[in-house]
Amino acid sequence: QVTLVESGGGSVHVGGSLSLSCVVTGDRSGGYCLGWVRQVPGKQREAVAAIDSDGDVSYADSVKGRATIARVSAKRTLYLHIDNLRPEDTGMYYCAADSAMYGVGKSGWCYSQYTDWGQGTQVTVSS
Repeated sequence: QVTLVESGGGSVHVGGSLSLSCVVTGDRSGGYCLGWVRQVPGKQREAVAAIDSDGDVSYADSVKGRATIARVSAKRTLYLHIDNLRPEDTGMYYCAADSAMYGVGKSGWCYSQYTDWGQGTQVTVSS
């Protein structure tokens, strides 16, 4: 079982930047694909970015060029940084881990389905 704990959310002005962190602990914390997924009430969850244990990354088109995902295995921490924030970046951001070692998929997803989720951290972008 994997435990994920996010931090770093908050309120930011349009055009600003934000960094999120996620500490990952448990049996699968080192060798699996990790990612960030966001959700707005009433809408489906949207992948933001994913990174596998080899450092391969995948980004959603909506954040490509503005976001950077990284993981530091020694710290068991996953990071997400987004520049030039837009109102549509608002949402609850979840850190997630998959249970297979197939790497990243398309559009910000890991190739395999996420099986473990953090509790989420709220990001609000306003003008």
